Amino acid sequence: MIKAGKTLLKHGYRLKIFNTINFKKSMHYNPFAYIHSEKDILKLVNTLIANMKGDGKEGDEFWTKAETLLYCALFGYIHYEAPEEEQNFYTLLEFLNASEVREDDEDYENPVDMMFHDLEKKSPNHFAVRQYRKHNLAVGKTAKSILVSCGARLAPFDIAELREITSYYELELDTMGDRKTALFLIMSDTDATFNFLISMVYSQLFNLLCEKADDVYGGRLPVHVRCLIDETANIGQIPNLEKLVATIRSREISACLFLQAKSQLKAIYKDNTDTIIGNMDSQLFLGGIEPTMLKDLSQFLGKETINMYNTGESRGNNPSYSMNYQKSGKDLMTMDEIAVMDGDRCILQLRGVRPFLSDKYDVTQHPLYKETGEYDERNKLDIKRFLHQGIKVKSGEIFDVIKV
Repeated sequence: MIKAGKTLLKHGYRLKIFNTINFKKSMHYNPFAYIHSEKDILKLVNTLIANMKGDGKEGDEFWTKAETLLYCALFGYIHYEAPEEEQNFYTLLEFLNASEVREDDEDYENPVDMMFHDLEKKSPNHFAVRQYRKHNLAVGKTAKSILVSCGARLAPFDIAELREITSYYELELDTMGDRKTALFLIMSDTDATFNFLISMVYSQLFNLLCEKADDVYGGRLPVHVRCLIDETANIGQIPNLEKLVATIRSREISACLFLQAKSQLKAIYKDNTDTIIGNMDSQLFLGGIEPTMLKDLSQFLGKETINMYNTGESRGNNPSYSMNYQKSGKDLMTMDEIAVMDGDRCILQLRGVRPFLSDKYDVTQHPLYKETGEYDERNKLDIKRFLHQGIKVKSGEIFDVIKV
């Protein structure tokens, strides 16, 4: 259940829910529905490749590039040539299943080959045709290995529930900046099998909203879109995130990344980690013991000036007394002091302002706290019931039935 669901509805929000733990409690998400151009195909394929494991040949770029060519060709054909109701991953799997390769007969044409040859006669410069022509340079065992790699990568779509949940779309990602909307992306924190879907949602969401801000609203969305990306390290890689965080702010879009440690971000984005962190206006440290993070934070906090007094006294026939005064610098907070920081305190680093130590906000003091499910179980939203609301017809009432 969503603890603040009823409160959001009460305050005029639309609710959109995508649940990769229990598909029965989720709206439908079809990535193909948000493809509008050839560059959208490339972006979607790159996201797919980056977040779904293949058959273990990731070390050789050849296999990744070969898969990319085939995906681009099939995605392009599905988007431009297939009926709208067939533009989904089920159709993609059917194409792959029909792509038979015979090592002893290089001239053999499978149904997919014939399909592309027909399209080439009609439109020689078609995007899908150009990509498939390059893919067809591979023959025999190589072509079969590419298909095996694709099949391994798309293995999760062998699950009927996943094919169904991606068969059409209800999330309406391109409308997030038009009116107040709360989108909940729910994923498992122990099983990463379907986390690639969350990464695809974020990737398409950022691109769709940036394009809409530029093309429709003159550069800024009418409603600010704030992405609270909890478990950032578990959702997979969002392609070009280092560039997105630097540009989305001007479009009224912001991204808040939640991490247990900075090393999690480095494991995914590697050399781009510093760029991503550098483009964040603020950083909030809630506590932790990772050495690298503690060292960076201690250096960022800087030093404070302290007064030092040294006294000396000698005794004897000619006793003497001396006092030395000097100013010195000391870390504002050392690594060990940060590591044992009180759990009720936090450190906020805000651009243009010196870092400061603060008490954590007591959520029970929020004006709307009493409207949350944490305060009262009756405020929780029953997702399954919300998603399957039906019109209740009274006895004797006349109504029209429309089949869509």
